[in-house]
Amino acid sequence: MQAKLNVHSEIGQLRQVMLHRPGEELLNLSPSNLEPLLFDDIPYLEAAQYEHDTFARMLREEGVEVIYIEDLLTQTLETSPWLRRQFRDDYVRESGLAGARTMEAVRERLDAIEDTRSFVNKVICGVRRDELDLGNAGARELADLVGTSQSGNPDLVIDPMPNLYFTRDSFTIVGNGVNLNSMNSLTRRRETLLGYYVFTYHPLYKDTPVWYSRSSPHRMEGGDFLNLSEHTVAIGISQRTVSAAIDLYAKNVFWGGERRPAIEEVYAFLIPDTRAMMHLDTVFTQVDVDAFLYHPGILSTLEVFRITRGARVGELSIECMDDGLDCVLARAMGLDSVRLIRCGGSDPIAASREQWNDGSNTLAVSPGRVFVYQRNAVTNDILYKAGYDLLQIPSAELSRGRGGPHCMSMPFVRDEL
Repeated sequence: MQAKLNVHSEIGQLRQVMLHRPGEELLNLSPSNLEPLLFDDIPYLEAAQYEHDTFARMLREEGVEVIYIEDLLTQTLETSPWLRRQFRDDYVRESGLAGARTMEAVRERLDAIEDTRSFVNKVICGVRRDELDLGNAGARELADLVGTSQSGNPDLVIDPMPNLYFTRDSFTIVGNGVNLNSMNSLTRRRETLLGYYVFTYHPLYKDTPVWYSRSSPHRMEGGDFLNLSEHTVAIGISQRTVSAAIDLYAKNVFWGGERRPAIEEVYAFLIPDTRAMMHLDTVFTQVDVDAFLYHPGILSTLEVFRITRGARVGELSIECMDDGLDCVLARAMGLDSVRLIRCGGSDPIAASREQWNDGSNTLAVSPGRVFVYQRNAVTNDILYKAGYDLLQIPSAELSRGRGGPHCMSMPFVRDEL
């Protein structure tokens, strides 16, 4: 039996969502590896877990089934000892290790973990230098370990996956299939290995159609992807997603054969290439059938391109949209008009501050009922006065990773609108 995946919008009643509870991978963050591991500060783990548990509890109170990527991977690897060994070898191979003895020591460390869930936790947490038994390794081989983690931390042999709690990014459910994304940053590419194994080998998900491959040479991340309808998606051209990836994705879904999704239009949004606006969903999310929350800082440079099938198989037709953002979205949604709500309102300092703390990054559990970070008081007040039901989650520590409720959630099932 195959699990039912169904996501055609950003606002249909949410039924099932995948999360990752932050774990000890955050304890392997240090001042020396923050930048390459894409963090600006070190979250306090206990508080981050409390905030995340609150998020999960509130989702359940809304009738949403919460599943975890760590559970799905555990279930996958428990189907076969052979599969766990294969995953171990792929994980070691993609971790950037140098030296046969070091690689063997890492395999021995992982194989010593009998419990599969503990094995999965260790894979996510990373491997420290002082965990390895190198036997009679000479001084040169020991020296080779210094700096072998991809982040350059001499105390780590394999980096942690601290960004994994942003489950939106590494793979994306579209319709009844999945994009296995090709991540921009070296530190996040191993995250997609988890999704690859789940959607290739998990008993319930192994027959899932794949619309985009993690091996693609063109980088694309899930935070740049919004399901506008069964037939229309929006993708950001951003710091993390390149236009060539969008072209390739469009060709895959337009000309992908019998199992392709029903996508007929792809809207590509060119946004500023900055850390503050790394993904489309950091500046732009849907909160109702006809309403979007956006960061006004994108408007001065925003360009939008509508991509459809070309005249011949494999060709694309690309149209530059000259209308304003509201008109573009109304056309994309098949509506007469849409409402645009400014993050931070008319105050430019509040807009910049709250966008940095993911004020534009909301998760709709149903039309007009949205999860937001509690800390973004100006934007939340605007949404409240506009009549939206807000589900406010604490965010002092979770926000240090530069991602909000939308980033932290990967819908598996939504009702049709």
